[in-house]
Amino acid sequence: MKNLSKKNEIVSSYLNQLLSLQPVGEGVAPIWDPNGEFIYFQHSIKNKKTISSINLNDGKIKKISDYKSGLAFLSSSMMTSSPDGQWLSYLNNEKKFVDRKSSNRNEIWLQPTSSGKEPIQLTKTNSNINSYNWSKDNENIVFSTNLFGSYDIFRVRIIDQKIIRLTSGENYEVFPIISDDCEKIYFVQLDETWTKHTIMVMNFDGSDIKPLVTDENFFDYHYGRSFGFPILSKSTNSIIFPSNRSGWINYWRKSLNGENLNILCPEESDQTEAQISPDGSSISFVSNTNGTTRLTTINFNEPQKKRKLVFPEIGIVSSPSWSPNGDKIAYYFGTPSSPSELYLVNLNNAKKIQLTSLNNLSKLKNKLVSPKKISYYSFDNMKISAYLYTPPNVITSKKFPAIVIAHGGPTSQFMDVFRSDVQYFVQNGFVVMLPNIRGSSGYGKKFEDSNYQDWGHGDLRDIVAGVDILKSLGYVNKSKISIHGTSYGGCISMSAVCFAPDVFHTAIPHAGYSDWLDFNDVQELRHRQLLKYKFGDINNNRHVYKRCSPIYHVSNVRTPVFLVHGQGHRPSSDASLKFANALEKEYKSFEYKIYPNECYYVQSKANLAEMYQDIIEFLNRF
Repeated sequence: MKNLSKKNEIVSSYLNQLLSLQPVGEGVAPIWDPNGEFIYFQHSIKNKKTISSINLNDGKIKKISDYKSGLAFLSSSMMTSSPDGQWLSYLNNEKKFVDRKSSNRNEIWLQPTSSGKEPIQLTKTNSNINSYNWSKDNENIVFSTNLFGSYDIFRVRIIDQKIIRLTSGENYEVFPIISDDCEKIYFVQLDETWTKHTIMVMNFDGSDIKPLVTDENFFDYHYGRSFGFPILSKSTNSIIFPSNRSGWINYWRKSLNGENLNILCPEESDQTEAQISPDGSSISFVSNTNGTTRLTTINFNEPQKKRKLVFPEIGIVSSPSWSPNGDKIAYYFGTPSSPSELYLVNLNNAKKIQLTSLNNLSKLKNKLVSPKKISYYSFDNMKISAYLYTPPNVITSKKFPAIVIAHGGPTSQFMDVFRSDVQYFVQNGFVVMLPNIRGSSGYGKKFEDSNYQDWGHGDLRDIVAGVDILKSLGYVNKSKISIHGTSYGGCISMSAVCFAPDVFHTAIPHAGYSDWLDFNDVQELRHRQLLKYKFGDINNNRHVYKRCSPIYHVSNVRTPVFLVHGQGHRPSSDASLKFANALEKEYKSFEYKIYPNECYYVQSKANLAEMYQDIIEFLNRF
C-alpha cells in the first residue's frame, strides 16, 4: 500500500507540474511602451492572472499588477494601452454582489503603467462591453455594449467618465475604431443571423451613419470577435477586413471612396491578427496552415512580395505587435511540447530572440512528447489531418491502449499548441490521436461547411476512419481504443456510443450535449445562432435536429460511458445528467461525476487534475 501511495503522489506531482505550464500572453497581444523600451504582457502565476513588463535593455521582468477580478465566459480581457502609454486598459467582469445572480458585466478598467498603483474602473454601465478602442489624443474610448438589450456604440470621456450613446440600431453594432484625426468612427454591424458584416462609418458625434462595405456568409459565433476590428489604412485610403469569399479567410481591402475591392495576399491558409506598421507602409498577419501558424509581412506598394518573417516547421506564432519605430515585432511562440513564451523578431536582419522563460520545463523536458502530423482519407475520400502522440520509447512488442480526442466547436481546430491533458495521457501509456474532422476550421470554407446538417454522422465517420489508422499500428491494442472530448467533443463522444456502438472500448464525454432540440430550447443566443446556421430553421428542420441527437438512440449503446462536467457557476447545463438518465433507463453501463465550483466546463487546475486522474482510473478498469 505504501508503494501504491508513493506512486500516486508521483503521478499527482507530475500532473500538477503539467497543469502549472501556461502560455504567456493568454491571447492578449504584447503591448509596447511609446519609447520602445518596455513590453507589457499578461500571464498567470499560480492560477492568478498578472500584468508584467519586461525591460528590453536588461531583460528584467517586473510585475505591474494582478489582473483585477475575472472575465465573462469566453471573453477576452482585450488588454491594450493608451497611445501615450500612461494607462493599460482591459475588460473585467467584477462581481459586486455575492447574494444575487447577475448577467455578465465586462467593464473597462484602467491600470497605471507605474507599478504598485491600483486600477481604476472607467465605465460603470452595468452591462457587458465586448470591444473598445482608444482615440489617438488619449481623451476618449469608444466601445460596444448591450446596455439597452442590443449591442450599440458608445463613447466615454477619460477626464470625467461621461458616457455618450452613439448608435441605437436593432442589429448588433460592435468593434468600433476611431480615425487618427478623431473625426470618424468605424464599426461593424451584424445582421440578425450573424453571418453578414457591414462596416459602417459615422462622425465622431454619432451623426451621418453610412455603410462602407459588406461581407457575407461569415458566421460569427462571438458576435463580432471572429471578424474583428476594421483596419484603417491611411497610406492606401482603404479599409481592411477578413473575408472567406475566396474560400479561405484572407484579408481584403476596400478603398474608402467605394471602389477597388481586392484581396491583399491570396493564400490557401486562414489569415488572422493583422496589424499595420506604425508608418502605415506595411501590414503583418498570421497564416494558419494545417495547425501551424506563421508570421508574414507585406508592403502595400508591393503586395505580391510577401516577407516570410517567422516560419516554424511546427508551432504557433500569435499576437504580433509592431514596435513604435516599426523595426521589430513582438509575438508569442509555442509548440506542442512547450507553452508559448514572448519573442521578438528584428525586421532588419530577421533575428529572433526569446524574451521570457516563465514556464519551468527543467523537470519535464525529457518527458514531454511531440506529435507526428499525419493524414488519412475518410469514407468519401475526404482528406483528414490529425496529430498522433505516442508514449516515449515505443516498442512494437508492446500493445498500448489509445484515446481519440475530438475538439469542440465544431467549428474549431486542433493546432500546434501545448496540451497538458494529452501529455498526461501519453505518460500514462496511451497513444493519443487528435483528428481535425470535417467541419473544422483552418482547412477552407468548403471543408468547414462539410458537416452541414450532419453532426454526429459524417464527422463521426472521419473519427472511425482514424480508428482504422490506429488499428493498423503495430503498437496499438486494437480492442482498447476510447473516445473523449469537451463541448462538441463531448457531443460527438455521445454520438459515438449511439451511432457507432461497436467501435470504441469506452467513452468519456466532458460537458457534452446529446439533444439538439432541447439544446435549442434552453441554450444562450450564440448557441441557437450556431444551430440555425448549421441545421437551418428549427420550424422547418426538426428532423435534422433530431437525426443529429444521439439521446434518441441510447438503446444502441454497448460501450461503458463516463460522463463528467462542472457545476456551480454559469454557463450551466443538465445535458450530461439527461444523457445519464437516458442510459440508466435502458440499463446501460455508465458512470457520472460532477466537479464543484465550475461552470459546465471543468477549468480550474485542482478539478482538472482530479478529472484527468479519474479518466485514467476509469480507462484502466476496462
